[in-house]
Amino acid sequence: MGNFFKIFFASLLALIIFTVIVFFFLISIIGGLTSKKTPQVEAKSVLVVNLAQHYKEQAQEDLLTAVSGDDERNIPGLYDVVRLLKKAETDPNINGIYIEANGNANGFAACEEIRNALQSFKKSGKFIIAHGDVISQKSYMVANVADKLYANPTGAVEWDGFNVTYTFLKGALDKLEIQPQIFYAGKYKSATEPLRTDKMTPENKLQTSVWLGDLYSIFLMQAAEVRKIDTAQLHQLADQQKIQNSKDAFENKLVDGLKYDDEVKEEIKNKLGIGKHDKISFISINKYAAAGGFKKITGDRIAMIYAEGDIVDGKAENGSIGSEDYIRMIRKARLDQGIKAIVFRINSGGGSSLASENIWRELFLAKKEKPVVVTFGDVAASGGYYVSCGADSIFAQPETITGSIGVFGIIPNLQGFFKNKLGVTFDAVNTAGHSDAGMPYRPMDENEKKLVQSGIENTYAQFKQRVADGRKKDTAYIETIAQGRVWTGLRAKGIGLIDKFGGIQDAVDCAARLAKLTDYRVKEYPEPKSLFDRLLGASGSYDKASMMMKKEIGEENYAVYEEIKRIRQMTTNTQMRLPFRFSIQ
Repeated sequence: MGNFFKIFFASLLALIIFTVIVFFFLISIIGGLTSKKTPQVEAKSVLVVNLAQHYKEQAQEDLLTAVSGDDERNIPGLYDVVRLLKKAETDPNINGIYIEANGNANGFAACEEIRNALQSFKKSGKFIIAHGDVISQKSYMVANVADKLYANPTGAVEWDGFNVTYTFLKGALDKLEIQPQIFYAGKYKSATEPLRTDKMTPENKLQTSVWLGDLYSIFLMQAAEVRKIDTAQLHQLADQQKIQNSKDAFENKLVDGLKYDDEVKEEIKNKLGIGKHDKISFISINKYAAAGGFKKITGDRIAMIYAEGDIVDGKAENGSIGSEDYIRMIRKARLDQGIKAIVFRINSGGGSSLASENIWRELFLAKKEKPVVVTFGDVAASGGYYVSCGADSIFAQPETITGSIGVFGIIPNLQGFFKNKLGVTFDAVNTAGHSDAGMPYRPMDENEKKLVQSGIENTYAQFKQRVADGRKKDTAYIETIAQGRVWTGLRAKGIGLIDKFGGIQDAVDCAARLAKLTDYRVKEYPEPKSLFDRLLGASGSYDKASMMMKKEIGEENYAVYEEIKRIRQMTTNTQMRLPFRFSIQ
């Protein structure tokens, strides 16, 4: 009995101490939130844009900011960056911009958004200086708009051309005696290729060559315009591997000079008219966002609904587009009479066909009551295109990856794996001839395969019909541009998949025109989470766990791990997805 009371009171004391710690932790957070001061922008400040920072569609808020007061932890969304650069044009305290041009964590369409905003900033007459130790090609794409682009004398400028490498798992599945049992509609629908072949099919090789070539052509044309060098010469530099270091880049006029960090800072001081020993007032885009003043707070409301990630059934998890959540958001904007138009920002390679249909339906209903304008991010393909095709107007960047109008399904047969690799067998009792159809412990018979393929074909037909109705084309024409084929925004405009080239602000302006608004503001969804939701939420811990795993096993191995996880998700139901994930090097 004595031991019982010892354990009891020790546990009670531990619980009390834990409760007190949590209480004071919450008090410190709440105190931090209420007492937090707005950063002040000093005179003669220089705005710093770090391209290595990933600007997602919506701002990324770090809970520890409330405690530490470090505004650097909060990262603005892509549209925030665009609006902040616009604000900086007329901000008397911002004299110029400094671009940190090393790595670039953003997609090509996002880079185009930032690049266009920087070009607009240049019209203000303020300076832009860019510098990098090792300047990647994607960093170069944005940084080449600067008045001066400098490279570290002992650094490098990447100039190799673009490359895409896919990972194929068929050999591994064969060794494990796993049969994927694949069903698809569309000869270019290559999302299942890693499971059914050990290399790219001719169709996928063709479409990849075309869209990758488009991205590379845009990259070369933009560089040629700025550097006053012919695109053929720029391509030759890459083809013949002429750029091996920053000195080569300077000699071939790809950069304006070779300077160390201190030399670049000295030049900035001269532009600011401050002394050699004075400190430059740098302000990061993160801290500039915390200073506020870049969002309009008066006028009629336009709903901006951000959708980023895989499209999934039910609630969203870990940055996905959950149909349940987005139906609720769109419906809320549709029924709110104070919201005059809807802008739907989609950055997704697709996912569940049923979830895509349900989100499409809600946007379809919204369009009957108010203007609906869609703006594409880096990717808006397959299910990402499906949900968007009925909009009043669709905007995309030339670098956007879109299309992929096709459908597939995967039902794995694990019988050989279970029996021959694990020694596990199954037996069952059915009340009908096919009660266990689709179960992974046995192969499907021909009749079952025909039924599944028929369902895939029906979903594909519905997909084409949705696109035909939304784009005001006949289905015969849609079939010629469908078949699962991937297109760049550059070609999508010519074939009628999008209406105009443009970014997020262009879409907002279009929605305002359609709604006949002269004074308007943007109401953003999903709405920011409350303090306690953020405390109890798991997304932050998920991101940190992913980062730790990536660090441990390496970028390439983590990509394979993510692909296997994604393939597992594909086996749940009929899918509308972009061909498997890729990284452009």
